[in-house]
Amino acid sequence: MQNDGIIKKARILRRENTKAEKILWKELRGGKLGIKWRRQHPIDMFIVDFYMPKIKLVIELDGSVHNIKENKEYDKDRTFYLKTKHIKVIRFWNSEVENDLENVLNKIREEIKKLS
Repeated sequence: MQNDGIIKKARILRRENTKAEKILWKELRGGKLGIKWRRQHPIDMFIVDFYMPKIKLVIELDGSVHNIKENKEYDKDRTFYLKTKHIKVIRFWNSEVENDLENVLNKIREEIKKLS
């Protein structure tokens, strides 16, 4: 069950994008890959970077803050929880999106094809 705090935090995160999030959102929004995505979307008590509810696919982007022990634990807990909900999670480093966007998009397309 989502609470107001999670929803409020998701709204704030939608306005505070990293460079990689901006780049990837430009490619995902408006159903450009065939299915509509949600950005900074709350799923129960967690917020995910990008979510495609139709096929239950989450994309997470990781930067240097994800190397901090507490963030690693949070990421691990979130991924485990999403798997219990039968949601597939794929992860990319911010640098992958910024430096090799076409490869990232190809990997996303492959996952969409597998899950569709």
